[in-house]
Amino acid sequence: MAGRLEGKVAFITGVARGQGRSHALRMAQEGADIIGIDICEPVPSNKIPPATEEDMAETVRQVEALDRRIIATKADVRDYDAVKSAVDAGVAELGRLDIVAANAGISGTPAPAEDIPDEEWEIMIGVNLSGVWRTCKAAIPHLRAAGGGSIVLTSSTAGLNAYQNLAHYVSAKHGVVGLMRTLALELAPDMIRVNSVHPTSVDTDMIQNETIYALFAPDLSPQERTREALAERFATLNALPIPWVEAVDISNAVLWLASDEARYVTGVALPVDAGQTTK
Repeated sequence: MAGRLEGKVAFITGVARGQGRSHALRMAQEGADIIGIDICEPVPSNKIPPATEEDMAETVRQVEALDRRIIATKADVRDYDAVKSAVDAGVAELGRLDIVAANAGISGTPAPAEDIPDEEWEIMIGVNLSGVWRTCKAAIPHLRAAGGGSIVLTSSTAGLNAYQNLAHYVSAKHGVVGLMRTLALELAPDMIRVNSVHPTSVDTDMIQNETIYALFAPDLSPQERTREALAERFATLNALPIPWVEAVDISNAVLWLASDEARYVTGVALPVDAGQTTK
């Protein structure tokens, strides 16, 4: 039986690890070939250890093990020319583009809004909002050439709710929703659907790190801030009694939005949040 994305090509940003790798593998399982980019180097003000070129190579290995093609390029979503070059080269090699998953993002350094340095604000907006716009800008002509397609933007529960000490992140993720809704209207005549996904905490390096642990447990010493100790605190965010979801849970939502099963779904902000935004 053919996969749900058989014959299609997906462009995924932040593909080296975490949700990006999960999206690539889930789409490849359903028959898609992949164009992927990742910066694979540190981003100033982002305290989480970055993905590496070895991580990207592992994504390539796992996709190819599924007997799918992948064109993976080191590129920064803040650099439009690099993003466009990667997309154009991928389409030239794989023949078309049908799906965009604008997933690349950073969490930044938590701080009260008045204490966020200007440079950190600009980096956050540059990656988490402007980078999403540049990704779409580079991909839209190829989606039009294919006769339509699906764009899925990764926002967050922080794109629907406010959280203290994350003003830069919350602002960028709210901005993604506005971009999604605008693109959904602008691209509808071309049969290009645009939606966003809004994860709660996802069990990846983006939350499983000392910077985020310190934000959630300032009363604990670094030695006491274990995964097990933090799980209880993360669980208080959600309505369902779980601390976090898995990357594949987000990938399954992205897959559905990208598939023909959602062929008339556009302009939707879809939470995958264990009930967090309802709580």
